[in-house]
Amino acid sequence: MNRLDVLIIGGGAAGSSAAFHLATAGHKVTLIEKRDLSSIKPCGGGMASSVQKWFPFDLRPAIDEVIHRVDFSWFLKDKVQAVLPGSEPFWIVNREKFDAYLLKQAVSAGTELLNPVSVTDVNKLKETWQITCNNGKQLEARSLIIADGSNSPWPLRLGLGPRKQNHALTTSVRLEGRGNLEEGVARFEFGLVHHGFAWAFPISNGINVGVGTFIGNQKLDSLKVLDKFLPSLGFDPSAGHKQHSKLRIWNGHHKIHGQGIVLVGDAASLCDPFLAEGIRPALLSGCNAAKSLDSWLKGKTPDLVNYTVKMQNEWGDSMAWGKRIAQVFYRFPKVGYQLGIKRPTAPQRIAQILSGEMSYADIAQRVIKRLLLQR
Repeated sequence: MNRLDVLIIGGGAAGSSAAFHLATAGHKVTLIEKRDLSSIKPCGGGMASSVQKWFPFDLRPAIDEVIHRVDFSWFLKDKVQAVLPGSEPFWIVNREKFDAYLLKQAVSAGTELLNPVSVTDVNKLKETWQITCNNGKQLEARSLIIADGSNSPWPLRLGLGPRKQNHALTTSVRLEGRGNLEEGVARFEFGLVHHGFAWAFPISNGINVGVGTFIGNQKLDSLKVLDKFLPSLGFDPSAGHKQHSKLRIWNGHHKIHGQGIVLVGDAASLCDPFLAEGIRPALLSGCNAAKSLDSWLKGKTPDLVNYTVKMQNEWGDSMAWGKRIAQVFYRFPKVGYQLGIKRPTAPQRIAQILSGEMSYADIAQRVIKRLLLQR
């Protein structure tokens, strides 16, 4: 059996980012993706443009729209607008197009792609990881990256990540046409959704609409929400392609590395527990995992602990505060909207978080104290 340097399960944003950097560093990489690469992914597609700094190639060919303003509402009224700083503060992507673009870069750098192929078993041998595919093929590598998203069975089986997973329940709708959504504008609606919010992000020739609830695996009556939210965007309530899913969100600091193995993206439970941002942590984790694995594979470091530590410092510490804000905000949403969205300085702070200029840690203590005093 021909031994590889790295096996990657999952070809989304996190897996493809890791594959690109590792292949560029000269490692022998094979990526396994089970999905039809053209199938619709249930994702809003929003991310800070600051992610460009992690890649030597231009991401803009895969960007559908640049967002300059965010509109907030409470029961479709009581509206607030936030103008985002900078020339290209927030990007919207079509996830099928964006992931395919990243994967193409990884393949061009030397990654071997197996698709559509699914993994049926993962085993740790003495010095290698072995996977078995649904076509009966077995592959071995010195290291393994788990990047197959929120439905991945491998983190729990391998004893990595949170033992108790926290999920957001979401419904995504892909709409054709722009309705009344203005160019360069994204929308967030808080009043219609119990313990969550609805969003509308523009893409080329369409809109990504979503509904999500973010506290304690709550029930989600998304169709009831869409009956009101879609007409506010200029669409019939029955319009669009709907997908229901469970999104694995951040739930505390946990070990996301083992002996020659790392978790990245949604499989590592990195999604923002307040605003559900998932692409930025996916890209960040993929790039950081590649750096750690490159160093380990070349014998420069004895283990991969620096990956877990780096993700805690660069992402997890902020998400710990984001989780606290979410628990208070979504339990007292009307107060949260008045104090967390409508305050004179709030739109600027939200804009800075969305654009990646500010973390939750920068504002959390003041926000939580304000919400608790006014509930």
